[in-house]
Amino acid sequence: MNSLPSSSSSHPDLDWSQLKETILMLNLAVTQIDQSMHEGNASVSTLSTSFTGLATNLSDIQSSIAQFSQQNESSEKMKEIIEISTSTALDKVHSAIIAFQFYDKLSQRLDHVSGSLSSLTALISNPADLYSPIAWQALQETIRSKYTMEEERRMFDKVISGVPIEEALIEFNQDMANKSNSEEEEIELF
Repeated sequence: MNSLPSSSSSHPDLDWSQLKETILMLNLAVTQIDQSMHEGNASVSTLSTSFTGLATNLSDIQSSIAQFSQQNESSEKMKEIIEISTSTALDKVHSAIIAFQFYDKLSQRLDHVSGSLSSLTALISNPADLYSPIAWQALQETIRSKYTMEEERRMFDKVISGVPIEEALIEFNQDMANKSNSEEEEIELF
């Protein structure tokens, strides 16, 4: 038994509404974010494990070099080459680990966006909540409570109070740049 296709913007019928279209688009956005995070997390997890192991191996090599016997001039030159190479490789590994930490932060933020979009979809799908200022306020409070950084909460407050998104984003980026400059020395690798 074939069912009739549902109403859509390409084939509207009396059941069509902007609300249904909005819900479909929000669900699509959530699905795309979730899938991207899933794929990215799997790759980053593998890379993170590999780089952590590589860092351990390079540290072991550096320790072995320190114990390297000074037999002759060529072994001293070889020791120097190995020291320089392992030191350079360790610097690159540490830079990669920092990048992974920033990726983790990005992943957490995307997860919050996905959850917020899902909550918004649930609210607008429920006719009782759709026109309820109390439900909208509760949604906003829930979304705001998930922000871990004060800069994010300030941006949220500005947007909710009517500040144009572009302006709030500029201020957020300035706040983050200022924070990054002041915390640059505080990043700890292990």
